[in-house]
Amino acid sequence: MDPIIKIDDLAKTYIMGSEEVRALKSITTSINKNEYVALMGPSGSGKSTLMNLLGCLDTPSSGSYVLNGSDVSRMDDDELADIRNKEIGFVFQTFNLLPRLSSLENVALPLIYGGKSKSQRTELAEEALDKVGLSDRMDHKPNELSGGQRQRVAIARAIVNNPALILADEPTGNLDTKTSIEIMSIFERIHDLGNTIILVTHEPDIAEHASRIIRLRDGLVESDAINENVVKAADPTHKYNLS
Repeated sequence: MDPIIKIDDLAKTYIMGSEEVRALKSITTSINKNEYVALMGPSGSGKSTLMNLLGCLDTPSSGSYVLNGSDVSRMDDDELADIRNKEIGFVFQTFNLLPRLSSLENVALPLIYGGKSKSQRTELAEEALDKVGLSDRMDHKPNELSGGQRQRVAIARAIVNNPALILADEPTGNLDTKTSIEIMSIFERIHDLGNTIILVTHEPDIAEHASRIIRLRDGLVESDAINENVVKAADPTHKYNLS
């Protein structure tokens, strides 16, 4: 299987005054289509830096990053913006919804940049909201929704473009336990539909939903392991090989 993500010797160094900070030292890994990966690590481990690079929100200092066949590590800002809109769906801890827009309008927003007609945008946004169980909240604005409902809108917005990759950064960080479980079940359903998901979290119980867990420490991969509990539950006869 061809990897959807291929990273080779990826590094990121920031200049802070007269000091160099090596946020990522050397990361080499690959992620296949329809994998569900949790990215973990303590504060300062480099996981946020890696997330920004994977999301094409930043560029590496060295190394290569190939996303869905395109070497994005060599792209300029305009090319990166195009890749972000077409290939990546983002889900953030703080939802990042526009307060004056309805759920439907928030979800349809990425489609405007994709050149879809108004009727196409409405149809696709309705389908995405239906997938996250919010068909009855399409006309509600963010302040009329609960935290869990807002995150569902954010997930619908992330999947509306049918992106190659969904990046979720601490998606349950602002939610209570019950709502967090509901949101994670939605991610599982989306994964079952064939989507590739990378989830950044510091919570072990949230990471346990993923089928593979990558742990970073000091800008390096500390461990990269299959979550046997998830894999066996999905297919008791399946033997998973990382190589």
